Amino acid sequence: MAMSRGEALRAVAQHRGERIVVSTMQVVRPWHSISPSDLNLSCVGFMGGASTLGLGVALAQPGRRVVILDGDGSLLMPLGSIATIAGAAPANFCHILFQNGVYETSGSQPIASADAIDFAQMAKGAGYKAAYTFDDVGRFREEVAGILDEDGPVFVVLKIDQRDEMAEWNAPSVSALAETRTVHRALTGV
Repeated sequence: MAMSRGEALRAVAQHRGERIVVSTMQVVRPWHSISPSDLNLSCVGFMGGASTLGLGVALAQPGRRVVILDGDGSLLMPLGSIATIAGAAPANFCHILFQNGVYETSGSQPIASADAIDFAQMAKGAGYKAAYTFDDVGRFREEVAGILDEDGPVFVVLKIDQRDEMAEWNAPSVSALAETRTVHRALTGV
């Protein structure tokens, strides 16, 4: 069983509040459509950077919750980042991984060990405080609010249907510099 990206993102958006959200690659477009905010940061153009960008934000803003919306192909690029995150142990850090088993951005080639890899077990083994896996959006909806409020770092794997259609989402015009300035203004008033 698997869920759609949109269903999962709507569940997160419902409980987002004033969290800073760092999204990457194939999650950026739907996230911006579902949850537009001055507290959105997009990791576009450097595949695999969302988790470490989010770590930097979490360390710089310890009083504010930070959510990372990552992809399995993206996380495999800098897999050691989970050890770095666990070592830094930011209590305000929630890492949500959209697992569809492919490098979607570059043409949906299968990721290594797509059928066997257990990202939640890897995160827990690296030292994340908690790790969860969901393949049912109903169960995720029931638990997401509590998970987002847990002390982290917390890791969540969402099993996403490979056939999930991206065409329904409008492509935002994303500028990392403009988004960074917008987030800075939202946080500081300057």
